[in-house]
Amino acid sequence: MSSSASTGTPAGNRQPTHTPAALIAFAWTFVGVPLAYGLYQTVKTASSLFGG
Repeated sequence: MSSSASTGTPAGNRQPTHTPAALIAFAWTFVGVPLAYGLYQTVKTASSLFGG
């Protein structure tokens, strides 16, 4: 029983990486703004269809 897919480092011996807070904020904004706009347009259209 030999392992042919050895990476050289055990799974529990990895160093954590730190993502800058500004990059996380940019990513959430980059995704969140179009998502919020799309939800707003969907609710506006649905309310005019069903609300009158």
